Amino acid sequence: MPNWYANPELVFPPALSVEQASSERTAAYKASLLNPGGAKPALVVDLTGGMGVDALAFSQQADRVIYVEQQTDLAELAAHNLPKLGGTNIDFPHQTEPGIPADRFLAQFTGPADWLYLDPARRDRQGGKVVRLEDCEPNVLDWYRPTHPTGWRQKATSVLLKTSPLIDIETVMRQLPDVAAVHVVSVDNECKEVLFVLTANAGPDVTLQTVNLRSTGADEFFAFRRTEERTAEVSFHDPMRYLYEPNPSLLKAGAFRIVAERLGLCKLAPNSHLYTSNELVPDFPGRSFEVLGSCKPDRKEVQSFLPEHKANLSVRNFPEATETLRKKLGIATGGDLYLFATTLFDNKKRILITRKPIHPSLLS
Repeated sequence: MPNWYANPELVFPPALSVEQASSERTAAYKASLLNPGGAKPALVVDLTGGMGVDALAFSQQADRVIYVEQQTDLAELAAHNLPKLGGTNIDFPHQTEPGIPADRFLAQFTGPADWLYLDPARRDRQGGKVVRLEDCEPNVLDWYRPTHPTGWRQKATSVLLKTSPLIDIETVMRQLPDVAAVHVVSVDNECKEVLFVLTANAGPDVTLQTVNLRSTGADEFFAFRRTEERTAEVSFHDPMRYLYEPNPSLLKAGAFRIVAERLGLCKLAPNSHLYTSNELVPDFPGRSFEVLGSCKPDRKEVQSFLPEHKANLSVRNFPEATETLRKKLGIATGGDLYLFATTLFDNKKRILITRKPIHPSLLS
């Protein structure tokens, strides 16, 4: 949160609230989802305000934002901080009703809002981390009970739900009948959150959008529909000149077949999720490598490729963990070479020796 850190007038909450807050980059991405057709939303209600990082980002895209937070101390800090960061179009209902939880606010709210935003707390009463929707607070699944007084359908056009990067996407789509789209968000190759867009008229074929926000280079985007993944045709082949490793968002979203079909790649094996081609695909959403060789997972064979006995090692569909294999092969971490321990289509275990590719345009 560089803009927050740079402002000496702000007051920060306890460390746990800071830990649970969105980053400015992921908050900005969420805010970009609020006006897919270009129309500025009139009202966004953040039902789980926290530090207010998301509410502030929403305020830059919407005419008006309502910030709701059941922890009074946290809400008071947000009311102090957000206007100093430019969030002058944010309302704070806790100033008239301290400590208002999302359920109570929604029961009183006549609406309609364009968007409701929910980032349920992922901690149990003992402070341990939880992942499933039914274990979070508030429990979003309760809102789908017919007798529940705060069902969202009468309160807003759409809902944006933030969940843990560990959430099971297929389970949530079975639990929530209104999922229209899923966004899997990574920052610099680390999956940070999974977002679900809920609308009353959601169709059966959900769109999954993957994004990897990068500090250097262009951000990586890849979108597909679930039916595309199920019907995609994929070929298998031994390693060719180039090797590709998808970014974490693609893997989390389950884009295992469609990425190969769409980009003209072959997979090494059904469950290896590594891809190969003879011609370099420069815009692959992940890491690309040039294959220098392949050998058995044998210490002597591997070290024959490594004069300095060091390399970066990754394991993909291989029976041994990375550190166990590193010790077995007797190699240190580092250097310009990248080793991939994997299983090929014929079920043979191999170590692929690779390096970052030289772009063809640099060779002319």
